[in-house]
Amino acid sequence: MAILLFFGCATLPTDFERSESYALADTEDTAFGRARAAERAAHPGKSGFHLLPNGLDAFVARAVMSQRAERSIDVQYYLYHNDLVGKLFTNLLLKAADRGVRVRLLVDDMDFAGRDIEVVAMDSHPNMEVRIFNPFSRSVSRASQFVTRLGSVTRRMHNKSFTVDNQVTILGGRNIGDEYFDANPDLAFADLDVMAVGPVAREVSAVFDQYWNSELSYPASVLPEEAPPTPAEVADLRERLNQYVADHQDSEYLRELRNSNLADKIRNDQVDFRWGKAEVVFDQPEKLLHDFSKTEYHLTPMLKPYLDGIKKELIIFSPYFVPGKPGTAFLTGLARRGVRVRILTNSLASNDVGIVHAGYKKYRRPLLRGGVELYELMKTSSGLRFAWNSRKTRRGWNCYTGTVGKTANRWFTPMSRTPASGAGLASTL
Repeated sequence: MAILLFFGCATLPTDFERSESYALADTEDTAFGRARAAERAAHPGKSGFHLLPNGLDAFVARAVMSQRAERSIDVQYYLYHNDLVGKLFTNLLLKAADRGVRVRLLVDDMDFAGRDIEVVAMDSHPNMEVRIFNPFSRSVSRASQFVTRLGSVTRRMHNKSFTVDNQVTILGGRNIGDEYFDANPDLAFADLDVMAVGPVAREVSAVFDQYWNSELSYPASVLPEEAPPTPAEVADLRERLNQYVADHQDSEYLRELRNSNLADKIRNDQVDFRWGKAEVVFDQPEKLLHDFSKTEYHLTPMLKPYLDGIKKELIIFSPYFVPGKPGTAFLTGLARRGVRVRILTNSLASNDVGIVHAGYKKYRRPLLRGGVELYELMKTSSGLRFAWNSRKTRRGWNCYTGTVGKTANRWFTPMSRTPASGAGLASTL
């Protein structure tokens, strides 16, 4: 009992001033604002979408967008690794901040164990602010908090968005790390992002603002118990980052990034967008403050009007698919009334979370018997080709692969009402 009481003393800081900030509204005269003005005028009320099915292009898009940013960059992710991709991404954000761009970085705390000094150093830049969503207490071990704060720290923020100048955004299933962007020859996750312009980009900014200003978002600077890094230490960390990036300029991965055709298309405003009406649906940040039964804060009720209106086809692309009895009944019910239901998820071999597969496998037979088409991504090159549309690099396909993309992200997704946009997504999947 004494041990549990000790573990239960995990606290978060309260003696700091919370400040609110919001997406910049007057960004029409930025490069990205001017670039699509004619197309937006030709498609009133609609948004443009461009799919990013492979990791190299997905990173290139973020890199070029950050380099072209003029006013603001808003970044929201679940995982943010301290690897090659993570360091390249941090360097891009800091360089944008150096140019005077306002950078807001909101990250879940799951991936930041032992990295407070690094994060506070980023936050110390005058044009960059870092906030941590639903942080762990620094006063006791993280492991103990999974017991004493069960239901709190076990509920994480999985949003993933990257928005520049409130004009263009990238949504999808990719976190920031080598395995999400084809940078690790031994580990790769098949995934899908979408670059979007128009009203959807502003909706994503509004969602970001809700999370950024939530009581669950803490300034990175108030969390550590140790003293903040000195200016000299911050300068040293920045110099080491610069040297790391310089040392990797001749690496195979950076050569492949530089050879991407997408970079020039973004710089020259030649990206092909499909236009259609869409809206963003998302879990409210307050969801974590309430019991699971308070479904008014959940994403699922927002999806119901779309699901109820399905007439011909439903495609689900999810790495962690556990439909439960109600979901199984719903999907097989659709199949019985003539709707084609296709699902792509991970097999046991490609799943990086074994307990999820254990929860899913008992629903396979009921789904198949009910007429649902069920596909599993295997730990094979052919499985990766299926998910990535046959893109191949010189490193080949001999690696661990799995799908982590979410066309209906648990927290966050754009819903298109346009057949052409849906057809493009279906052909990619």
